[in-house]
Amino acid sequence: MNHIVFEIGLAIALVALSGLVAAKFRFSVIPFYILIGMAVGPHAFHIWHLDFRFIESAALIEFMGRIGVLFLLFYLGLEFSVGRLVKAGKSIAIGGTIYILINFSLGLLLGWGLGFPLEEILVIAGITTISSSAIVAKVLVDLKRTANPETEMILGIIMFEDVFLAVYISILSGLVLSGSSSLGGVLLSALIALVYMLGLLIVGRKLVPLLNKALNIRSGELFGLVIFAILFLVAGFSETIHVAEAIGALLVGLVLAETEHAKRIEKLIIPFRDFFGAVFFFSFGLTIDPLTLGGEALWYSLAAVAVTLLGNFAAGLLAGRSAGLSPRASSNIGLTIVSRGEFSIIMANLGKAGGLLAVLQPFAAMYVLILAILGPLLTKESKAIYKALDKVFKWESRHRERKARAQKPTPASDEQ
Repeated sequence: MNHIVFEIGLAIALVALSGLVAAKFRFSVIPFYILIGMAVGPHAFHIWHLDFRFIESAALIEFMGRIGVLFLLFYLGLEFSVGRLVKAGKSIAIGGTIYILINFSLGLLLGWGLGFPLEEILVIAGITTISSSAIVAKVLVDLKRTANPETEMILGIIMFEDVFLAVYISILSGLVLSGSSSLGGVLLSALIALVYMLGLLIVGRKLVPLLNKALNIRSGELFGLVIFAILFLVAGFSETIHVAEAIGALLVGLVLAETEHAKRIEKLIIPFRDFFGAVFFFSFGLTIDPLTLGGEALWYSLAAVAVTLLGNFAAGLLAGRSAGLSPRASSNIGLTIVSRGEFSIIMANLGKAGGLLAVLQPFAAMYVLILAILGPLLTKESKAIYKALDKVFKWESRHRERKARAQKPTPASDEQ
């Protein structure tokens, strides 16, 4: 701890270096941040039989990474609008249900097909169902897709997943850690999470005129302090009632996006978003032991990746179609939210705490690493992927035919 400032400086320098390399090759920076974290993390010395563990301030870096997730989701909320989200409530509920049902069912089938016991199957289904809010937010911002028509569905699915996660972790914790689960407690947790999120959106929207006056602060210093106080208080309180702190940050962003100070807040947040967001992915890499990524865990993870890619793409197409989106926008949904990250690791750690099979953690680490690298690439190349698949499945021509039939006047209307 005597050299903590030097260690943090070294970590930031490595993150910057990996970012420069990514920019040089015109590649997504996320995989580079994760890989450099793996290379210098607490497990790195096992690879070269040398002690490269000079980043001993992992706990502080991890906390900085948590802050990065908050800024990423907060900014994503600022770029969006609570009005659009509320109007799309029904389609989001349908799309979120479709997404969860498809991916969770495939996760159960994967665990069963690989021959795991029941509790391990349930953990695997949790690992493969929930996408990474941080990676999705980073990709949407980097590719400037926050205004795309499919973005409201993507945000809605992220929030829908959080409600599912609150329920599922409650059930699984009771089953894995204590051998039982209270149905009443689970339903209460889910209800509290849902009411809290909806309440914050509705009440926040009503308070916009008051917020406009309250945030009319000339001093940039005081303005920043007030915004940070709101962000951290709401995000922190959210976690106390089993709503992910990242979702709390997203909700704050959605509310403040309705105010006349949105552009000023956005300008304030961008440097913090970029800095702490990069640290998050680096800290994620620090947690991965490269030597655990081989053997049966590798084959399990490759099977899970294949299932996830298939399930996400199908779920995206169906969810988008249910909301009236074009096939191309619908395909973007599945390709954007394919990344897995922090929530999958939480599920694997729950399995470890419950004394389940040790292979779950390296399986989750390899699975998350592959999709954290593959997800941003698929999103970036979504246009080319859609064009290639459309040549086979003819989605675009069928979509035009459906639109033409819908617009064609009926005989009754012709007579009128």
